[in-house]
Amino acid sequence: MKTELICCAALCGCASGVFAATNITPDTTRDKLEHVLVTVPLHKANTDTAFPVDILDGDTLSREASGTLGDTLSNLPGINNASFGPGVGQPVIRGLQGPRVMVLQNGTRSADVSSLSADHAVAVEALLADSIEVLRGPATLLYGGGAIGGVVNVIDGRIPTTRISDTSLTAEYRYEGASKANIGVARADFGRGDFAWHADVMSRAGSDLRVPNGTGSEDGDTLENTEMDAWSGTLGGSYHFGESFFGISVARIENEYGLPAGTHEHDDEGHEDEGIGAEAEDIEDDEGGIRLDMAQTRYDAALHLHEPLPGFEVLRVFTTLTDYEHVEVEPSGEIGTRYLSDSLEARAELTHRQWGGFHGALGLHVSDGEFSALGEEAFVPATDVQRRGIFALEDWHAGAVTVELGLRLDRDELKPQAGVAPQRDFTAVSASAGVVWDLSPRWSTSVAVTRAERAPSVEEIYSNFNNVGPDTWVTHEATGAIELGDINLDTERSLNWELGLDWRYGGHHARLAIYHNDFSNYIDLASTGIDVEETPVRQYLEGDAQFYGAEFEAGWGLGELVGGDVLLTTTADFVHGELDDRGDVPRLPPMRVALGLDWESDLLALYTKVTVASSQDRPGENESATDGYTQWMAGADWRIEVGDVELTLRAMLDNILDEEVRLSTSYLRDVAPEAGRSLSVGFRLLL
Repeated sequence: MKTELICCAALCGCASGVFAATNITPDTTRDKLEHVLVTVPLHKANTDTAFPVDILDGDTLSREASGTLGDTLSNLPGINNASFGPGVGQPVIRGLQGPRVMVLQNGTRSADVSSLSADHAVAVEALLADSIEVLRGPATLLYGGGAIGGVVNVIDGRIPTTRISDTSLTAEYRYEGASKANIGVARADFGRGDFAWHADVMSRAGSDLRVPNGTGSEDGDTLENTEMDAWSGTLGGSYHFGESFFGISVARIENEYGLPAGTHEHDDEGHEDEGIGAEAEDIEDDEGGIRLDMAQTRYDAALHLHEPLPGFEVLRVFTTLTDYEHVEVEPSGEIGTRYLSDSLEARAELTHRQWGGFHGALGLHVSDGEFSALGEEAFVPATDVQRRGIFALEDWHAGAVTVELGLRLDRDELKPQAGVAPQRDFTAVSASAGVVWDLSPRWSTSVAVTRAERAPSVEEIYSNFNNVGPDTWVTHEATGAIELGDINLDTERSLNWELGLDWRYGGHHARLAIYHNDFSNYIDLASTGIDVEETPVRQYLEGDAQFYGAEFEAGWGLGELVGGDVLLTTTADFVHGELDDRGDVPRLPPMRVALGLDWESDLLALYTKVTVASSQDRPGENESATDGYTQWMAGADWRIEVGDVELTLRAMLDNILDEEVRLSTSYLRDVAPEAGRSLSVGFRLLL
């Protein structure tokens, strides 16, 4: 309670300081070009929309990028990390995660199985991104009801969208102390005439994670069975004609990581199999930890046509073919379960010029996929998944007022193979409306309302469907739990509203957002409190739920000091959720307040941030509470330029206080704390 009061006081103090700071001169911070959104087809700047948008790019992205997407985004307001050991970090947006958060790569789905379970890693690499866009609220319906919580689009330039006249080479190396990880990245962008090319490669290898003393495995200072070994490579190219282009790319990612030992028991009986993971038979783990071995090959094609038809501005077409596989390797080195997912996705967006004062885009979105889980521990039947969607997004301007409207219709068909379970079909309709009103050159306010629907996922419906009792239930060994689906689940529906207040003056800004989500048929993987031979049973249940919360972010200049600009930033967020018949929503993040201070000159940047999180003493039914924590980090970048060569040397010290941090969003919070004090060093070379 004391920590919560401190957080509330800090939030109020920061807000009053920002809104009183209207006399700050605009030359106290460095100018930055406005980011133009890629995820929204209208090519808007992020300040021109009622849709809540966060952008990570430039130096900020370079500093924040880590081995998991959830950890990379966790410092943004309203976004948290759902870790399952250091190898897995899924983003949590406004308390929603899993199938309610859609991860895109250059506009199409990541096409992994991260939404299937908390122990599955997202198959994208933040270290290779040019920028990451996070959309919340109304804009998410452009990508379907499955994005009811938010959309994360990782943009990495694998298909060059502009002509390239000069060759650009980038090399980066970093060493992360807590995981003893060596990370290397190399990238090349080059072109000739109308042709442009891109190539990149990434390698990451780390050991067991160091945690605060006494909180690790067997009361030690390391978390056993958390080694990781990953690599990826991409090759892409595009041909440009006029203002249009066509491009293709191919990418391969492989990622092997361990799940913290001590989270579950295992059957060490061998399972004969071959392919990915077969080489893991040499792995020995006395603690009985499971390892996951993932591989994905992804093929992308993109077509952008400028003025394809009279009255239309641009046609964007994206097509993605993916071949995904991962295996869960037993302590003996044998394969317990093999997950396969093949998918083909296509998306077309046609942006029109003004029609009767309206400017907007029409779109078609289709995907076909096949999911299967093979092996004696498989608990979800092989299923064909077909999705069809059409959508429209329009805006209308009248002086200082902008109105935004959206509509989407989806049809999802889930067909278990060989008729082992009933087929389910769902029709979902989503709509949104938003208004932005520029009160003055410095102030604007916005209001947005969304009505969204989401079809249940394969695992929510079919988990353990053919296993009718405790004697036949199959344990999901990686999570150490029995998970039960419900064949009768209906579409999940939500009515969301959001109010926003935005202030900008020169390089200074502040934004406050307040939101409320009212769910019908909210689907939750609930802890039942029942154990079968010491294995917990979790069941997908539906019911009404209410979420409400607020987010605040601000940055303002404090002038020049010793030849550098000083910038003070602050963020704060909280979310609370209640299930109408079962109390608090489980695994919600606590309230957080963060305060950062940056000093930057042409050659040197110094930065530090303190984040205070309250305790989560409303963890949900049959869930454990977590204590509050304080995390303090500091870092420095030193830029050296010689001719056309730029070298940046970086050092960062995270969790300076060596605080014990257990994330309430994690299923493993009781046995797997986050990293302890960690010194990271590295360099970035641009040619």
